[in-house]
Amino acid sequence: MSIDLSGRVAVVTGAGAGLGRSHALALANRGASVVVNDLDQVAAQQLCDLIEEQGGQAAWSGANVAKLDDVGPMVDDILRRFGKIDILVNNAGVLRDRSFAKMDLDDFKLVLDVHVMGSVNCTKLVWDGMRAQNYGRIIFTTSSSGLYGNFGQANYSAAKMALVGLMQTLAIEGERSNIRVNCLAPSAATSMTNGLYSQEALAGLDATMVSPAIVALAAEDAPTRRIILAGAGSFEQANITMTQGIFLGTDEDSADRLLTSMDKLADRTGEMVPQSGGEQYQYEVERAQLARPHLLRA
Repeated sequence: MSIDLSGRVAVVTGAGAGLGRSHALALANRGASVVVNDLDQVAAQQLCDLIEEQGGQAAWSGANVAKLDDVGPMVDDILRRFGKIDILVNNAGVLRDRSFAKMDLDDFKLVLDVHVMGSVNCTKLVWDGMRAQNYGRIIFTTSSSGLYGNFGQANYSAAKMALVGLMQTLAIEGERSNIRVNCLAPSAATSMTNGLYSQEALAGLDATMVSPAIVALAAEDAPTRRIILAGAGSFEQANITMTQGIFLGTDEDSADRLLTSMDKLADRTGEMVPQSGGEQYQYEVERAQLARPHLLRA
């Protein structure tokens, strides 16, 4: 096994069970010291004991990642004990599924607070340390529900797609400090999927089949700015792409012509993956200049 995480310190949020537990074990098996963050002290302590029984190092934190006042002391404690934080796996999450028409907005906010602000809080408080040491590996847990939608999960979908946008920008900002930032969209049978799918459908979706992606994204040679999908031993990459599109100008009938050109607009031949929002802007400006040279010359 070429990926060696010996000497690295990893924090895994929501690690008491399910995917988080599997991720923590996988990182520990590659030599990382692991901080097991979970509100369930019993489950978290049992995992720490298991890691230590297997020869690893582990510590438990009961911080509520949605509360910045909890995350600060957690990070301080980790730095006192281990001296640094190299890897952050933002895994903690909750579900409050219901159709949007019936969804309580408090449940919408709760899901955003845990998934988005929980990830933001943890990332913010390790960011400066990673910059100072010129090393960091950050993984956000997104979802196919965010990437592609899922009935009854408007809150969860919004939260998970927000993390993709966060990853896109932090990967750009962290590049010069050797901080590599990625997203993982897992497919696994966990407590969060209980009651959502049949046992037959969940067969073979063990959480351990997702965790190799965590190990790869935590490695020294990890890529950055990727959206990796993983489940049942299969791995894919999702991309936020842009089609070649069409130039219509701003004539009075532009809206009408746009409506009748939607199929051409959606043609994926030669589609692109812009490296920044500014690149998309530049593409449109240059296309306008080519189409109408007198434009934008002021």
